[in-house]
Parts: sequence; structure tokens; C-alpha cells
Amino acid sequence: MDDVYTHNPYAGHPQLSSPLQGEVLWEYAKLARTIRRVDNLTKTTSSTPNDALLAELRTLERKMGLVLTLFKASVWAIITDTEAEEEQRASEREHASAANGGY
Repeated sequence: MDDVYTHNPYAGHPQLSSPLQGEVLWEYAKLARTIRRVDNLTKTTSSTPNDALLAELRTLERKMGLVLTLFKASVWAIITDTEAEEEQRASEREHASAANGGY
């Protein structure tokens, strides 16, 4: 195990004004080490693409495109239905108002 994970090199440092600063710096050091490890693992795994995974992701992407298209069509249908209903109600009110002699 790396020493940065087991020993806080910032503990008791004379240039720090509080022990909390040393703890925060130590957490940052551990985080930086972890990010470097993740970056190295990502570079290792991305250098050899998994063709089966890529094919599955392409299929999923096409399906998501279809779902998005159907969703947009459904939203559009709801909007146009709502507008048509509002126009019909307004027209009915105008006819009712005209039938009552404008009152």
C-alpha cells in the first residue's frame, strides 16, 4: 500500500495554521493518487476496445434514439390535442354567447 494512504505527511507541519489544514491536504493527496490510478486504468482498458461492448452500445444508442423520437411525438400530440381542445372550448363559448344574444 502506498505511504500516502497510511501516513499523513502534513500532520504537524510548521507552515500550517491548524491540524484541519493538514487533514484536508492529506485527503487531497489521497484523492490525487486515486485519480491517477483511475486514469491509468482507463488508459489501459481504452487502448483495447471491446468490440462486443461497442456493438451493444450502438444498439442501445439506436433504441434510445427511437425512444426519444417516440417521446417527442407523444409530447407534440399532447400539445396539439390541448390546443385543439382550447380552440373548441373558445368556439363553443362564442356560439353560446351569440345564441344568448351577446350576453
